[in-house]
Order: sequence, then structure tokens, then C-alpha cells
Amino acid sequence: LDTLEKWVTEIFSEIPNNGLPKPSFGHLTQPFDTPEFHKLYRVVPIRKVHSLTITWALPPQEQYYRVKPLHYISWLVGHEGKGSVLSFLRKKFWALALYGGNGETGFEQNSTYSIFSISVTLTDEGYKHFYEVAHIVFQYVKMLQRRGPDQRQVIWEEIQKIEANEFHYQEQTDPVDYVENLCENMQLFQKEDFLTGDQLLFEYKPEV
Repeated sequence: LDTLEKWVTEIFSEIPNNGLPKPSFGHLTQPFDTPEFHKLYRVVPIRKVHSLTITWALPPQEQYYRVKPLHYISWLVGHEGKGSVLSFLRKKFWALALYGGNGETGFEQNSTYSIFSISVTLTDEGYKHFYEVAHIVFQYVKMLQRRGPDQRQVIWEEIQKIEANEFHYQEQTDPVDYVENLCENMQLFQKEDFLTGDQLLFEYKPEV
């Protein structure tokens, strides 16, 4: 470590610091022509696959990285057990898989907006009923909204424990990829969270 620190100091210490704050584009509150979001777009796939994707443009969420509200919601939406959207759709033979979430990349999450998507892989029969599938997804989201998160702290703590276990027992990654990831984290998180900010849940805040 001493040798590495010496090299880093020699190579990077001469780079001037302009003292400017990190750029923010939070003032651009309407990045999308949102009426265009209230439409159905059909795309002909290259592979023989039927996929229904519902996308929302939300206010920026990156400042809530200690809470990770989108991760929490995607966990509920992507649940596959009894009472889940996917189990209901599978009983009707309309869907094979369902995924919801935000990739936390620059395109999906930044200082202007956050994207949240729910994607359903449909069967041939499900493709014939994709309007009903979309309606079921919206019904489920509406139910989550109506009930609120206050009664679900147990679920949040469960997610927190699972993510903590995955962090502590993760396999060793390629050093170059690891350093690149840390450099990205340094632009997004507080100093004490550089190593963990993109993986762990720290605070339960139902209002967020």
C-alpha cells in the first residue's frame, strides 16, 4: 500500500483542482416531453420474444442512496411468491418473467431524473392480452401506493440483511473493474460510503 500511495501521489498530485463544485442539472425539471409517455410504442424485435415494458420518469433519486427507495419498490414488484404479480400472470399462462427497477447508470439515474421500469416477458397467449397485463401491473403499483410503506419495515430489513450478506461474501472482482467502480462512487456518495454506497441499505425512511 505504501508503494501504491507513492505512485498515486507522484502521478496525480500535479493535476490542478479548479475548486468548482460537482455539476448538477437539477434545475432541468422537465427533461422529457411527458405527454409522449402516455402512449403505447410497438417495436418489432429481432428475436422471437414478446416483452412489455412500462417506464416512468421520476424526480432524481440519487440523493437517497442510503434509503434506496427504487430498490425497495423493485423488490416488491419483482417478488415471485404467493400474491405477487408474476405468480398471478403465470397462473393465467400470460408471463414467463418479470423485472422491475433502475440500473443506477448515468442514463437511468442522474441529477435531472430517475427512470423506473417494469418489464414483463410474455407468452404468446400473454401477448394477446398485453392490455390486461399492463392493467394488472398498474393495479399492483396502485395497491402499493394506497397501502404505503409503513407496514413493511420488516421487508426493508429483510432486503437490508440480504444485501449485507451479499456484500460481505461477494467474490473477488477484477482489480481494474473494482477501482473504476470506486472512482464512480467517489462522484456520487459521501466519503464514508465510497465502498458500500452502491450496495447497502442504511436508513429506513418510509416518507421517501
